[in-house]
Amino acid sequence: MTINSFKKIDLSKSISKNIGLPVSLSKKLTEDLLEILSDKIKNNDLNLKNLGSFKIIDKKERIGRNPKTKEEFLIKSRKSISFIASKNFISDINNSD
Repeated sequence: MTINSFKKIDLSKSISKNIGLPVSLSKKLTEDLLEILSDKIKNNDLNLKNLGSFKIIDKKERIGRNPKTKEEFLIKSRKSISFIASKNFISDINNSD
């Protein structure tokens, strides 16, 4: 099984390569973009046209179980992010062959 991870620095290097900016500037752009997206998601649902929408979901407290030991424990309530891809984005992915 191969695990492909794409890190922030990989995004910065890709931006730098495609646009021709220095890596330090593309790294700053990446950080700023992620900060803006994070703020928008925290304040409201974020809908990016032709990409998809992000929503905050409140998950309730529940009982979890360790599958190996069968020991039960409490999973605290928390917030999670949901992403729903747009039809155009899904179509682009399916037609990328």
